[in-house]
Amino acid sequence: MRNTHVGVGIGLVLGALCLSVPAAFATGDSGLDIGPGSVSPGSTVTVSTTACGPDVTYGKGESEAGGAFHLFEGDGEGVLTGEFQVPEGTEPGSDTVTVKCPPRTKVTDTYQVSGRRPSGSVEAGFEPAKDRSRQYALGGVLLAGAAAAGVVRRRRRLSGMGT
Repeated sequence: MRNTHVGVGIGLVLGALCLSVPAAFATGDSGLDIGPGSVSPGSTVTVSTTACGPDVTYGKGESEAGGAFHLFEGDGEGVLTGEFQVPEGTEPGSDTVTVKCPPRTKVTDTYQVSGRRPSGSVEAGFEPAKDRSRQYALGGVLLAGAAAAGVVRRRRRLSGMGT
């Protein structure tokens, strides 16, 4: 039985590694660096590339979701960098970014648009977070129960030591 559990664990780890290998080899093929790789609507996306060559100082980019943007000289030699904002209300999924620079260079890559930005408290199966009195009451009852259980256990342990 123990060998079965070990074998299942090893199989799961190997399966996860095999699934991640194609993603690791796929990064960097396009010549575009899009960061962050997964964004929420309203976030700013930074695009940089070295695919245009060391002599090019300007490029044009376009995102299906964010529209047109410009790329200018970045931090290093031959690096062009630009930014755009993902509009609020953009549906989750992948978005394609295309960068063009002279004379005839065109590179394309994608990134992920996640759901909306997290805000507020986490709903944990209770009422909406606006009415917290129930949550506080239940939390208080649970804490009081834990404290009472601790006292009972300690008393039993102490009374058992005296005999």
